Amino acid sequence: MSKHFYKKSGFLKNFLLLSGIVIVFAFQVFASSIQQHGSNPPEQRETGAQKEKFQPGEMIIEHIVDNHEWHILSFGNFSLTIPLPVILWFDGKLHVFMSSKFHHGHKAYEGFGLIAEKENKGKVLRILQDKYDNEGVIQQDKSQAIPLDFSITKTVLAIFMSLAFMSWLFISIAKTYAKRKGEAPKGIQSILEPLILFIRDDIAKPSIGAKKYEKYMPFLLTLFFFIFLNNLFGLIPFFPGGANVTGNIAVTMVLALFTFFITTFSANKQYWVHLVNTPGVPWWLKFPVPLMPIVELIGVFTKPFVLMVRLFANIAAGHIIVLGFVSLIFIFGEMNLLLGYGISIISVAFSIFMDMLELLVAFIQAYVFTLLSALYFGMATEEHH
Repeated sequence: MSKHFYKKSGFLKNFLLLSGIVIVFAFQVFASSIQQHGSNPPEQRETGAQKEKFQPGEMIIEHIVDNHEWHILSFGNFSLTIPLPVILWFDGKLHVFMSSKFHHGHKAYEGFGLIAEKENKGKVLRILQDKYDNEGVIQQDKSQAIPLDFSITKTVLAIFMSLAFMSWLFISIAKTYAKRKGEAPKGIQSILEPLILFIRDDIAKPSIGAKKYEKYMPFLLTLFFFIFLNNLFGLIPFFPGGANVTGNIAVTMVLALFTFFITTFSANKQYWVHLVNTPGVPWWLKFPVPLMPIVELIGVFTKPFVLMVRLFANIAAGHIIVLGFVSLIFIFGEMNLLLGYGISIISVAFSIFMDMLELLVAFIQAYVFTLLSALYFGMATEEHH
């Protein structure tokens, strides 16, 4: 091919961009394994005469659940973590201290400790008596009280950072629009404007209506970009990325509740009449046994529930699959070291493919959540024909 072709088509530029993305995602795969297992795979710590085997389930859960500290990197005995504030309310008193006081869950502080068991692992509990095993790990006891926990966890910190980033991003874009009225967009403005117009023209207007869509636009834009940006941040292997925000069911539940309350409180009279007397349905499905009204009423609550589960399941599943491929390296490595290095080529290749797929999923899930929310708003405010 001629030099003119490469220059005209931008082939070299696109090739370098794609190569950079592949290298970043390859680094993510190795960073995920190093953070959990140090620099010598597979992990095999000596415990007396017996070696501890690699536990893929524990490793995967450790990566996707919330935490009171932000683990950055670990090599051998060296571990770099960011301690986060622990804020507890117990017995009428407020207790505030850093999570480093727990020494990664091996010590208690001011009578509080971290639960070590799989069930409720990572939660803070009040220690009423000495409950440590031989390795100094706190054990859960049903007689122990769990305080109200308002701590700044890894997920909470990631939400604050993403909200700060979104605020800075859109305030700066709004100022640019004010200064450059009637001019063509440039810079970050030209990147985000197609997405904003897409949400307005292809989601809000068709779903809600041209007369009523404007008052829902701030929420729909916030919803879309919050989900989309946090999906992307979750794919970044190093701080401040890597937090599983949209893969946390508590976060998706709050987003779904916002949609539920806005739908409920903005609904008009016709919406509630249709729930009780659904048009186009035979009378014997409505009277004397109100079968259809019951189904419609159940649907009011199942719609936000489906929103919550769909986003949580898709994002969490993507992380679990990638970590599953990483786990294969250590599982086969325990059998034979050369086999572990051999399978690593396949694992990394599939992990990179999954990360590429997750880029698409990041956009699709933000789009689906926003679209369904707009459809619910449209059905709740639809006028009688």
